[in-house]
Amino acid sequence: MVTPLGNKATDEPVPATPSQYGVAWGSEGTSIAHARHAVRTLLVGAGHPADRQPTLDAQLVVSELVTNALRHAPGPGRLLLELLPEHGLLRITVHDRSPRRPRPLDPDPHRVGGHGLHLVARICERFDTVLLDDGKRVTAELSLRREETLDPGRSRPR
Repeated sequence: MVTPLGNKATDEPVPATPSQYGVAWGSEGTSIAHARHAVRTLLVGAGHPADRQPTLDAQLVVSELVTNALRHAPGPGRLLLELLPEHGLLRITVHDRSPRRPRPLDPDPHRVGGHGLHLVARICERFDTVLLDDGKRVTAELSLRREETLDPGRSRPR
């Protein structure tokens, strides 16, 4: 299901906002900015302020997962965003054509880049990959009821 969102993100809740958004892309890819805009608009429309940590975290996670799909699995792909209000979660699913699981790089504070999967795993309640006949499905679930700050000692090994 593809749910079009407007051209501008708004900070005001919109009545009758859909609880899902999906987009598929071909070999030309998609815009990372569009993906961030989509998750922000979906969350703001459901009453989650744009300047609160869960909305900011959701934009980061979507950006990282879509960027990885475009960088490491060129070709067709899909993004699905699903609000699960009964659980206070946003489920982010990215399908791509690569048969390889995403692999976090060893931490290196001197390296530019390569830290995204560590951030996603730390921010999300769940982060996993399922290999499929035509590639893989990467799913992350993000709590929308989170505290403003993450406890620095908290760790979620994956």
